Amino acid sequence: MDILTLVEGIGESPSAAIFGLITGVIFGVSAQRSQFCLRAATVEFARGRLGPKVAVWFLTLSTAIVWVQGAQMLGLFRGADARVMAVPGSWSGAVIGGLMFGAGMVLSRGCSGRLLVLASTGNLRSVVSGLIFAVTAQMSLHGVLAPYRDKLASLSITPGGENVNLLNALHLPEGTGLALGLGFAALALVLAVKNQIGPKTWIFASGVGFAVAVGWGLTWSLAQVAFDPVPVTSVTFSGPSANTLMFFLDRNAVLEFDVGLVPGVVVGAFAASLLSGEFRWQSFDSVPVMRKSMIGAVLMGFGAMLAGGCAIGNGVTGSSVFAATAWLALFCMWIGAIVTTLVVDREADPALAC
Repeated sequence: MDILTLVEGIGESPSAAIFGLITGVIFGVSAQRSQFCLRAATVEFARGRLGPKVAVWFLTLSTAIVWVQGAQMLGLFRGADARVMAVPGSWSGAVIGGLMFGAGMVLSRGCSGRLLVLASTGNLRSVVSGLIFAVTAQMSLHGVLAPYRDKLASLSITPGGENVNLLNALHLPEGTGLALGLGFAALALVLAVKNQIGPKTWIFASGVGFAVAVGWGLTWSLAQVAFDPVPVTSVTFSGPSANTLMFFLDRNAVLEFDVGLVPGVVVGAFAASLLSGEFRWQSFDSVPVMRKSMIGAVLMGFGAMLAGGCAIGNGVTGSSVFAATAWLALFCMWIGAIVTTLVVDREADPALAC
C-alpha cells in the first residue's frame, strides 16, 4: 500500500480512519470466530483449568508479540514511538484500574472488546453494557469522573516523562521480546493440542493478535509521512469507545484511527456471525444478571481509563511493545477477575457470553 499517495489523495485524518477500519474488520472477524475473551480465560484459570479459552488467549498474545517484535527487528516499526510509550505511565493506575477492570469484566460476562463483538452478533445485553462502558469511559476521560481518575493515577507515575520499556529496564538483549513471544506461542500450541482446538480456531485466534500488529504498523507508517503529528496506536477499546461516541454527538469531531476502529469491529463481527449462522438476538437472563452487568460496565469504564487501556489495550496491544504498566495492568486484571469469580460469580458458566 502506497500510504503517501493515499494521504495526498484523501488527507491524513481520513487515512487514519481507514486504517482503523481495516484493523477493526480483521479484529472483529477473528475475535468472533475464535471467541477470544480474557474474561473466559481468567474464569477457566480461577477454576483450576488450562482449557480452550486460556489456549486461545495465549495464541492471541503470542501472535501479537511475535509480529510486533519481528517487525521492530526488521525496521518496519519502532515501539518507542508508540503512544503508550511516549507518555508517562501510572503504576497506581495500572494496579487500581486493572483490579477494577478485572472485576468488572467478570460481572459483565465479557471485557469491553468482547462486549463490542457480541453486540455486533445480536446480543442486546452487550449493547447495553457496552454503551454504559463507553459513557463511563468518556466521563472518566473528560467528565465528572476525570478528577478522581487523575488523582488516583498521579499517586505513582513512571519517571522521565515516558513509560518504561520492560525489556530495557531489565537490561535484556535484543531479540528477547521475539523469543518470549515464541515461547508463549509454544505454550499456546501445547494447550491448543491438549484441548483439541481445531485449526480454524488457531488461525482466527492468531488473527486477533495479527490485527494488533496491523494497527501498530499502519499508524506508524502513517506517522512517517504525515505533516501533523499522528498517534502511533493500535487496538484498544477504552479511548476509542469514548471517542467514537463523541464523534456521533459532536459536529466538530474529526476522523481518526479510533473512529474507524470501532465501526470496523462491528462490521467484521457482524459479517462473520452472519456467514457462520451464529447471529441471533439475545437479552438479559434476569434482573440480577442485568444489574451485575451494568455495575461491571461502570467498573470497566473507569478502570480502563485509569489503567491506561482495557483488556485488549493493555493485555495484548500494550504488552506487545512491552510497556511496563501494560503488563502490570494485565496482571492486576487477572487478579481482579480471579478473585471476583471465586467470591461473586462462582457458579457462572465460563463459556457464557464468550
